[in-house]
Amino acid sequence: VQLVESGGGLVQPGGSLRLSCVASGLIFSNYVLSWYRQTPGKGRELVAHIDSPGDTANYADSVKGRFTISRDNVKNTVALQMNSLKLEDTAVYYCYARRDSRAYWGQGTQVTVSS
Repeated sequence: VQLVESGGGLVQPGGSLRLSCVASGLIFSNYVLSWYRQTPGKGRELVAHIDSPGDTANYADSVKGRFTISRDNVKNTVALQMNSLKLEDTAVYYCYARRDSRAYWGQGTQVTVSS
């Protein structure tokens, strides 16, 4: 199983980025998908997750109204659209897939918000 993130980078406050995660080696549509983020010295924080059909999404309070998670069960991708980025959104962002006891992480992509 592989989860490969892309789309990170350097952006100014107020800007936007779109992260993407492509999955292979699993029945993608059966998995709940999430985005986490981590900053140095802290544990991973759940940012958003979306159920397997893609009907229901939930967000951390810190990103509600600014981030949108979506999935494409045909292309085996999950995306995180990040708008109105803030300095505190700087982190490594990870894609995560889970079904029952099976769980997989991507390698992470760096997002840096700086002026």
